[in-house]
This record gives sequence, C-alpha cells and structure tokens, in this order.
Amino acid sequence: MYVNVLIENKVKSNNMMFTYHASCDLCDNLIGKRVLVPFSNRIVQGFVIEYTLKPSKFDPKGILKVIDSEPILNDELINLGKYMSEKYLCPLISCYQAMLPKALKANHKNNDNKKLVTYVKLNDSFDISIIKRKPQLNIINMLANNKQIPKSSIESKSSLNTLIKLGAVVEYKKEVFRNVTVYPLEKEVILTTDQKSVSNKIKQGLNEAKTYLLYGVTGSGKTEVYIDVVKTVIKNGKTAIILVPEISLTPQITARFKGVFKDEIAILHSSLSDGERYDEFRRILNGDVKVVIGARSAIFAPLKNIGIIIIDEEHSESYKQENNPRYKTYDIAVKRANTHNCPLILGSATPTIESFARAKKGYYNYLELNKRVNDKILPKTYVVDMKDEIRNGNNLFSSLLKEKIREKLDKKEQVMLLLNRRGYSNYLTCQNCGYVFKCPNCDITLTYHKTSGMLRCHYCGYADVKKDVCPSCTEKSIKEIGSGTQKIEEEISALFKDAKVARMDSDTTSKKGSHHKIINDFNEEKYDILVGTQMIAKGLNFPLVTLVGVINADQSLNIPNFRSSEVTFSLLDQVIGRSGRANKEGEAIIQTFNPDHYSIVCAANHDYVGFFNREMFLRKKLNYPPYCFITLVKISSKDFEYGINEAKKISAFLRNNLSSKTSILGPSMASVLKINNNYNFQVILKYKKDEKLYDVLNELIKLYEGNYKIKIELDFDPINL
Repeated sequence: MYVNVLIENKVKSNNMMFTYHASCDLCDNLIGKRVLVPFSNRIVQGFVIEYTLKPSKFDPKGILKVIDSEPILNDELINLGKYMSEKYLCPLISCYQAMLPKALKANHKNNDNKKLVTYVKLNDSFDISIIKRKPQLNIINMLANNKQIPKSSIESKSSLNTLIKLGAVVEYKKEVFRNVTVYPLEKEVILTTDQKSVSNKIKQGLNEAKTYLLYGVTGSGKTEVYIDVVKTVIKNGKTAIILVPEISLTPQITARFKGVFKDEIAILHSSLSDGERYDEFRRILNGDVKVVIGARSAIFAPLKNIGIIIIDEEHSESYKQENNPRYKTYDIAVKRANTHNCPLILGSATPTIESFARAKKGYYNYLELNKRVNDKILPKTYVVDMKDEIRNGNNLFSSLLKEKIREKLDKKEQVMLLLNRRGYSNYLTCQNCGYVFKCPNCDITLTYHKTSGMLRCHYCGYADVKKDVCPSCTEKSIKEIGSGTQKIEEEISALFKDAKVARMDSDTTSKKGSHHKIINDFNEEKYDILVGTQMIAKGLNFPLVTLVGVINADQSLNIPNFRSSEVTFSLLDQVIGRSGRANKEGEAIIQTFNPDHYSIVCAANHDYVGFFNREMFLRKKLNYPPYCFITLVKISSKDFEYGINEAKKISAFLRNNLSSKTSILGPSMASVLKINNNYNFQVILKYKKDEKLYDVLNELIKLYEGNYKIKIELDFDPINL
C-alpha cells in the first residue's frame, strides 16, 4: 500500500506530496493521520492525504510510525485545506496546521499532551482479611464504597503505598479532560415578538445553504435569537458553530449558552492553554459536544452534521487571518455551510459595507431587529469638540465628561472609557533636539509602559528600559507625547479618588483567565470605571453602565486606509451601545477634533443607514469595495535597494500580464516600511473580474521560488493597505 504524505518543508514549492510505502500492519484507515517518515537526512512528521499507486521510477521509503490512532483530519477538513490553498495561493501544509491545536500539528516533535491522572482501586482477587491495621482498613473501606478514586485524594500516602506493595490495591493511569474555565450559568430568556419573528424565519431554512444578515441595533437581543435557533438545530440531531471576534466576549456568551446547553459545549480560543485546546478539540472530534463557541479558528472545529454556523459581530477585523494562510472566516464558513447544506448567520449592529450591500442586492437574506429589548431607548450621545476644550486647559477629559462621570458615580452607576491605544504614552521625544525613541528593528516609535518602566515595540516585541537622558544630545529633556490606556487609568484615578478603576487591554489581559476576572469583577460592582481598548467595545453587557466616554474618536480616523471611516463608525456605535442596556437610560460622550466628520455624526445619531449611504457614495467614486475586489502583493527583503528594485519588476510583470481592466497601483512602501529588520513594499491590484489573475499570480510565486533574498506574499481582500 502506498500513500502521499504532506510535510512542512522550507522550500517554497512545498505543496508537493511525497509517496511512502505503508506496510500491511499500518494500512488501516491512514487518511488524515499523522505519520513519522524519513525525508532527506531527517525524520519528520506529515499528514497522510491520500492513497496512491506505486511510482514506476523509484521504490518509496517506508512509513516509520503512525502517530494517531484515529484520523485528526476528516475528509471534510482535508478538502477544506485544498480549497484554502487554491483560493489564497498559500502552502497546503499551512492550511492544515491552522486548523489544529499545537499538540496535533505535524512538526518535528511528537508531543502527546494528554493529561493522565493516577487512580487506585481494590484488587478483587486479594484476600483483604489479612489487613489488620486501621489506617489501611480505612483506605480499603473508602475504595469499597467509591470503586476508584484519584491517588492524590488519599491523605495517608504511606498506608496506601503499603497496600499497593501487598497487592491489595492496584494503581493505574487514566486520561482526564482538562476543565476549561467554568462560567456562571445565565437563565434562559423569553423572546420578544421581534426576536421570535427573526428566529422563525431562520428556522424555516435550516436545511438550506443560505446566508442571512441579521442587522440588530445594540441591545436588541441577537444572542437570544442565536440560542433559540440552536435549540431547534440540536433537537434535529445536528450541531452548531458560534463565532465571536474577541476573547473578552467568550465568557458572557458562553455563560448564556451554557445556561441552556450545559456540558454539550466546547470552547476554542487563544486564551486556552495548549492542553485545554487539545482536550476541547478531541472532545469535538469524539462527538462529545453539540455546540462549539470560539474565536476565528473555531470555524475549523471538526464537528459532524453541522446544522448552523453563526458569525457574531461579523464586522470585526479579527475574522481575517493576518499571516499564512490569510483566510477570511466568512469564506471558510460559506464553504462549510455549503458542504453541510445549512444556513450561515452574520450578525452585527454595524455590518460591513460589503455585507449590507449584498443584503440590499438580495444576495443575502436580510433580517432586522431595529429596537432594543423592551423598547429601551438608545443612549443620548454628545459630541465634544476637543479644539475648544484644549484652549480651556482640558487636554484629556472634557468638562462635560468629567461632570457626567461625577454624576454617575454619585448615583452608584458605572462608567466605561474607551481609548484605542494601550500603554502609557504614544512615544517619548527629546524637547531639546527632537530625538524620538524608535524600535531598532522596525520603522515605528516605541510605546512607553509606565508600570514596567519599559519602552516596547508592538510589532516585533523589542523592549528597552526608559531613558531619562537623550542618547543624541545627552540632555535631560525627555517628554511623553500622547496618551495610552495606562495613562488614562492613572489620570482618571487621580481625578476621582473615590472611584475604583480597572483597565482592560492586551497588557492587563495577558494572563490566563484575566478577561473573565475583569469582566466578572466589573459586573459584580467591584469597580466603578472600566478603561479599555476596543476589546471593551463589542458585545459586553453590564446592566449598571449608564455612561460611555470615547477619549479620542479620531485615532482610527487617522489610519491611512480606505476602511478608516467604517472602522471609526463601527467602533463608536458599538461602544456607545454598551450604555443603558438595563433599566436605566444611558448616555455617551464622543471627544473628537473632527466633530463634523460623517462617521462621527452618524454614530452619535445611531444612523447606520445614513453612514452606509455616504460611505457607498465615496467608495463608488474612488472604486473601492464593494465596487471592486482588492489583492495586495506584499514584497519584503532585508536589503532595501534589492527589495524596491524587485518590487518595480513585480509591478511591471503584473502590468504586462494581467487584464487591462485591472488597476495596478505601486510599487509603494508599506504603511510601516521596516518590521523586524525587513523592508516592506506593496503592489495593490483592483479589479472586478480578471480571469488571468490566479494564473499570473501563480506564475509570479514560481518566479521567486528558491530566492531567499526576497519574500512574496499575497493577501486577498486585505484589511490593511
């Protein structure tokens, strides 16, 4: 028997599979399993992809070992990997590696990550009448009542060891699954008339591969609709995938689903330990769960008989993978929905421009929840022009924001403050000579983190201790420019000394369970004010929050990207929606230097449709999605001159070979020229349809195979340009 094995190979043309011989004792059900094989002068792991005939030109080497007892890649996932490789023109092996937890990836080390616990039980064939000592008899009585118990739970270790030596007690190891964090269960909610109507429309199409866009204002109860539909899916004997964009959303949505589906839920996200991800993946693989909840990679959950796929907060940029394979979660979801003939639900209060346009054209089935549950009104929103405030000496917090925070604190209500930048200050500069502290590896300023006293690069991870003396002019004239969440936390604590302030950003949530703890503590009123980045903006539900403040709404507007207005509107609308979700009316304050910008005006008025119409008008004029598709050709090299010269050649090659209907922009320098000592350039392709595109891009990749002085990567539908 002969099989084709896919291995991870540094050579760029690594989609090639290699044929190996499988002896008869190894042949049973090999497809989708990992194997150890000789390759060149090494022994490597690979995935068995298919059976094949014996090559006529050579005699294949033999498989050394089959690692898995059961396939970890089923037929659907194997075909899905091939689809991804063809669609995104990326290595096939990278597609399979992206699907699996670390312990199941094919790499040079085989890490069996099972958690084994030692248990003890009575030896039924042993005559226990010879045991006379009381401590030993106590253990025997305990085992007689419990049959088997963990060895660690028995206090008298010496007596237990004596019984084991005598043969009265047998010890053995047994695998146990790790417990993922247990969330407090939430009660089921009775659906409103609007929610029932939307749910029933979805239920009518449960056996069809349709895409639905559920547009629901913040607080309209989209999660309750998801739960109601999933209940029917499970009653029909099928399974469900629910995706959320941020780890911070997982505790609350999991609590709501666990209240209904108990232990039939598996959780997959990056905050889990390697062992927990391994266990959750195998629980899914074994068919022990009906519902999978998780972030982007949970779309690959090896569920069988999927009855529905839900992408909550579908507008989120986190649904796009930023390194190989650069997949869009939506594409994978559509492929799996078609395979299982089930609906895909896209839910959001601020759908992407592309999604809403498709719904208006009838490509998606459009559903709407245009009111908050129980007709609660949306927050009253104030826009504050910070140009006026700065003239009055209010650099960080406007007079209105300070006044409203004091008002809410006096009423024992809670406040959320958003600033989408972590750290203490944006950067450090010398007031004497203008020197700016930059990363030596990247073309980016270092961010100052006051708690650790460190300057950090958020691109490559470089860190250095803060200097008090300028390395250029040796003067003690270092000044902090800009503000991050750490500084906001410090300043707000100084202004409101009676308030308990928490901060939620990637610095304070790096430890396991920290997201859950901060959310729980804030929910239990251990804090009055929560300061955070965008991770506090989406999906969270805090009944006592009646004021949301946005410190600098212009931060996302200043990004050089055609999506910057959309990102700004979405972020503002979402974070405003955290206010006034329970019985008390909510308010929001947007601090900005651009009070007349349409994204800010529309967000303040909760006017998604008005924003959509304005944005579509501009995108049509400038020919941006949804009026065209975009592919980004990324070019990087450690040698600046070589990189820019090759980028020019690549641009010329594309102009000479692609259709004249495809616009080719560049080459240009990337928005961050240097990252980790690599210089980055790009060519942008804009097109509606180009039948030559994939052939030409494939040819381009082959031209640079084996050239280690330059790296070419493709990004279809990029988030950042």
